[in-house]
Amino acid sequence: MPEFETRCLSSLIKVFPDEELTARPFNQASALWNEAYSFQVAYRQKGNELEKVTVRAEGTIGDVVTMRTVGLVPSNFPCYKDHDEDVLRVTPGLYPDPLYRMKDRGLPVAPSNQWRSVWITVNLDEKIQAGSKQINVLFEKESGELLGEEVFDLEVIPASLPEQQLICTQWFHADCLATHYNVDIFSEEHWERIDQYMQTAAEHGSNMLLTPLFTPPLDTDIGGVRPTVQLVEVEKTGETYQFNFAKLTRWIELCLKHGIRYVEFSHLFTQWGAEHAPKIVAKVNGETNRIFGWETDASGHEYKEFLSQFLPELITYIKEQGLEDRVYFHVSDEPSQDNLESYQQASDLIHDYLSDFPVIDALSDYAFYDRGLVKNPIPANDHLVPFLENNVPNLWTYYCCVQYKKVSNRFFAFPSARNRISGMQFYHYNIAGFLHWGYNFWYSRLSRKQIDPFQNTDADGGFPSGDAFLVYPGENGPIESIRMEVFYEALQDLRALQLLEKLIRRAEVLNLLGPITFEDYPRGSEWLLTKREKVNQKILEAIE
Repeated sequence: MPEFETRCLSSLIKVFPDEELTARPFNQASALWNEAYSFQVAYRQKGNELEKVTVRAEGTIGDVVTMRTVGLVPSNFPCYKDHDEDVLRVTPGLYPDPLYRMKDRGLPVAPSNQWRSVWITVNLDEKIQAGSKQINVLFEKESGELLGEEVFDLEVIPASLPEQQLICTQWFHADCLATHYNVDIFSEEHWERIDQYMQTAAEHGSNMLLTPLFTPPLDTDIGGVRPTVQLVEVEKTGETYQFNFAKLTRWIELCLKHGIRYVEFSHLFTQWGAEHAPKIVAKVNGETNRIFGWETDASGHEYKEFLSQFLPELITYIKEQGLEDRVYFHVSDEPSQDNLESYQQASDLIHDYLSDFPVIDALSDYAFYDRGLVKNPIPANDHLVPFLENNVPNLWTYYCCVQYKKVSNRFFAFPSARNRISGMQFYHYNIAGFLHWGYNFWYSRLSRKQIDPFQNTDADGGFPSGDAFLVYPGENGPIESIRMEVFYEALQDLRALQLLEKLIRRAEVLNLLGPITFEDYPRGSEWLLTKREKVNQKILEAIE
């Protein structure tokens, strides 16, 4: 029995430290230009005297290869009790998720017999010649003695992934950045963090960003408040309001710098019913105070008067900045049938001002759309059927903690294939946009307190681990996760399918994809990997 073992794996395998590795070796694949292709190499030591180990990659494209170690984080709440069968495990424990940058190629020294893995990403561009590329991954002692080696063959196909058409937003929580890094909101230190986290979001397919005109009224306890992250400065004199958009301009310039094309203005009414105004602060008689919040009736005269002055000025600003085709608005997040009346009042209130702009909201009751209360509904992926049956145009979808039966999602406890299948589902149904609420939500449920996301991965028992955030707060900036990389692979699958559609008929692409719905689709990683290889080979045949 060798003292050091390695095994090459796909990106869709989660390597746990306390179970035997049963996944078959995976050493060969193909990818397109403009694609970030990832695979893993698992390793373990078996002796009692544990060695310090380094790892390096060699090959003709070694300069575009990056390596990270897959870290382990605890989960006290992996999944709900009545989960379906498509889970890896549901017991509390350590789960693989964060991807740590390596220092001097050194690997963590794992206890004997525990599997760990290295995450390897190949960033392909059009400078790389097409054809088969061999990547050698070598594990060595500090002395340079070779412990193990894996070889991965990657065929580079001479076709570029097209630009992403799907609009994708993962809600960006600026207050969580300020809280975790202990910096003043909108200080230069805060702006530096915002810049870092915007860049990482953009690099992983987020081309729309939640933009806090006022502190977003999201995931907040009734009567509670989140830190003020208000980009629009307000001054009130008598019954007149004045607005300063300088911070908003800086925010939008950062978005555009990173290629984030769309601006998603935060909700103008509170979550789950649109009954109150968001928290808004203003300078009144030289002092800054809260002028609206939980105490404000959303349909009352004072808030109506505020919106009647604010929205026209915001629209003027949008036009002056040339953003007419880039902005989206929200009324209220996740209203239910019980909130139909209050949501209608809120929708009617802003309709006259925002009739030229798309209004999007996460809601799953078709009645809201049928009555014309929202132009662009975003139903959950387990409530899509009536929207699909009625051919709702430009349909979006979302998922959150309660989409845990049958449909795709990205909990720690779920296989990565259940995350990546989204891309092929988006293509099949021509989904125009995707929304998720948790890019970096590092608070407990309802924002009652700050949490350490390296120790508390379930919003303090509020949501299954993997729901509330995709990135971890590293000392020097964001630390990506397995789930983030795999979801980006799903977006790349979508783009590959769209490229193939340009080369052959859509009907042929759908035939290649086979029958698939949001609830009924092939499970497991092998089908996904094989299907993507078939897509790539069809692209190669078409361009040749």
